[in-house]
Amino acid sequence: MTAIVRSELELGIATAARRVLPGGGFGNLASDIVIRAGRGGRVWDESGNEYVDFLLGSGPMLVGHAHPDVTEAVLAQVPLGTTFFANNRHGIRLAETIVEAVACAEQLRFVSSGTEADMYAIRLARAFRRRERILKFEGGYHGMSDPALMSLAPKQPGNFPLASPDSAGIPARVRDEVLVAPFNDLAAVEALIEAHHDELAGVIVEPLQRVIAPSPGFLEGLRRITAQYGIVLIFDEVVTGFRFAYGGAQEYYGVTPDLCTLGKVIGGGFPLAAIAGRADIMAHFDRARVGDDGFLMQIGTLSGNPVAAAAGLAALEILRRPGAYERIFATGRTLMTVLAELLAKHGIAGQVVGEPPMFDVVFSADPIVNYRDVLRGNAALAGRFNAKLRARGIMKGDTKYYVSLAHDDADIRHTIAAWDGALAELAAEDAATPR
Repeated sequence: MTAIVRSELELGIATAARRVLPGGGFGNLASDIVIRAGRGGRVWDESGNEYVDFLLGSGPMLVGHAHPDVTEAVLAQVPLGTTFFANNRHGIRLAETIVEAVACAEQLRFVSSGTEADMYAIRLARAFRRRERILKFEGGYHGMSDPALMSLAPKQPGNFPLASPDSAGIPARVRDEVLVAPFNDLAAVEALIEAHHDELAGVIVEPLQRVIAPSPGFLEGLRRITAQYGIVLIFDEVVTGFRFAYGGAQEYYGVTPDLCTLGKVIGGGFPLAAIAGRADIMAHFDRARVGDDGFLMQIGTLSGNPVAAAAGLAALEILRRPGAYERIFATGRTLMTVLAELLAKHGIAGQVVGEPPMFDVVFSADPIVNYRDVLRGNAALAGRFNAKLRARGIMKGDTKYYVSLAHDDADIRHTIAAWDGALAELAAEDAATPR
């Protein structure tokens, strides 16, 4: 078992963080760790502890940390200027590259975060349809805007299609703007759309919701029913874009939406995201085409930033190389298979869910097809498991493993040994607990 020791330096930094940052952190990973460096598939904290990294900066580092080709592209641009608030060749080239790769993308606009991209996609659907209501799925994550934070993670789910806010500070009227449906229940979604199609601007969905794969026919059914009524179908591909395939989840699952949002991978580790889609919908960003009444204002100081765009171009070039996706999928499949075997070996009920580039375990004996199934899993056991893995040199978030191109055989062996030890410890603890 790896010994995780905190140095005086790291403890001092964490103390300073608690003084100046609410909750002692940035609102992301737990604030008890301070990362100093990353290379390939590993990171090091300020105390020098080394971890196999399945957090990957919450996903952007698909080609690994500090990839030399990405670093070279960034260092070539930085002496020439870091931002201009104007068109630059790297941003335009990246837009061309994305349009060539992604099925729904006829045009795109850059922003700096996935939250912005999803917010603008929702607003774009409303401008195009001239309607206000949005349908989303319970447990689906679409950033931090008001409509996105409806029924993301309700502790006590309500009755569909009623939405519940996940944050303080959201106006009560937002509930009336959002309808909520169960993921993977096509009959329920079709009934909702049939009843509310005249009010709906769009439907937004993660093609893979967190780590829950779509049931056969579910995405195809969404495409069919939204097209029937002219409702804008938005795929939130901030996470899945360029991760499941070079053309994203819409290539992987074979379903083309009207709009998609992209982030994480396309910035190569720098702040960059985009809204992409049909030209007639994207036209609402162009006042000359739609006039004042249809114009959707979108301004961002760092949108299309040349450093981020250069990094993104380098990352996408790496992913185009022969064997890149085969390697990512082979690593993920091996890990998913072994994790399922180890759960069975140690007699612990759990479902390994997701796809090879992105998966996790839900500690439940039952199949996982929607958010409520996840909610019924043993979250306390998951927390204990993750803590034991951290102590064994595995870095991951609360809810998923991100697999990178840089994870190698040594990383896989380390991970499997950590899983085996942690699960053995959990089984022994539970066996010793009085019933």
